[in-house]
Amino acid sequence: MKLVGHLLFAILLSLPFLAWGMIAEPDLPNDGVVSADMNHAMDPNINYAEFTGRVSDKDDSSRVFKVHVENNNSKFFRAGDSLYFRVQGKEDEQKCKGFVRNVEDNYFSMHVENLSPCWKEGYFRRGTVLKFDSKVLESRVFEAMKYRELLIIRKDDFLKQLNGINNFLWTFDQQKVKVAANYDEQIVELQRAKQKALDDLIQQKQEQLVLQTELMRRLTEMDASLKYYQVERRELLTDRWNLDHDQALPVGQRPQELKKE
Repeated sequence: MKLVGHLLFAILLSLPFLAWGMIAEPDLPNDGVVSADMNHAMDPNINYAEFTGRVSDKDDSSRVFKVHVENNNSKFFRAGDSLYFRVQGKEDEQKCKGFVRNVEDNYFSMHVENLSPCWKEGYFRRGTVLKFDSKVLESRVFEAMKYRELLIIRKDDFLKQLNGINNFLWTFDQQKVKVAANYDEQIVELQRAKQKALDDLIQQKQEQLVLQTELMRRLTEMDASLKYYQVERRELLTDRWNLDHDQALPVGQRPQELKKE
């Protein structure tokens, strides 16, 4: 009994290790890509005109049926669209034609005028599986794919704009400090340039004062030189007698009369 108990205890202890060792790993390709990323677009290998649905309800006349579909591409139907169908297992029978009346998520209602080509029992029971074929749906899926591509482009553009706005808002404080520091630096440079301009102006004033003094001195000297080198052009006639008397020169008592040539 003790041996059996020890064996059971050893098995219980080894269960977690066995569980870890039995984890199944998927066989992934070497390039790391499991399947092509279709981005919810149309797959060229799929026929979107064909799909299956199950009858979930009908009206009293057994001419209007509500169909449940697992593939919700039926949401692209519009009222009045035509579609053809057969009962599953009755692929040898002809196709019946119906017209879409209403569309809901994973459901659509259709009106069928005549069931005899594809069904001989008069009406569909609930749960009957139908195989549909609709070229209209295929074209609608193609249009939806193209419109979705445009929406993806617009969404990417909006995301880029939102990213720029978020980046601006998140870094607002840093940008504010940066802008303030930039203008503070410019203010310091302007104050430095202002002080330098004032110092240059004061120095220029001192130089102009020195130059003014020197020019005034030279103008005074030049006025004296001009006065000294002034040439007088006066001829003394009658006034010469008065000037000789003033200088105590020997002259006559009366001025001499002018000689007539």
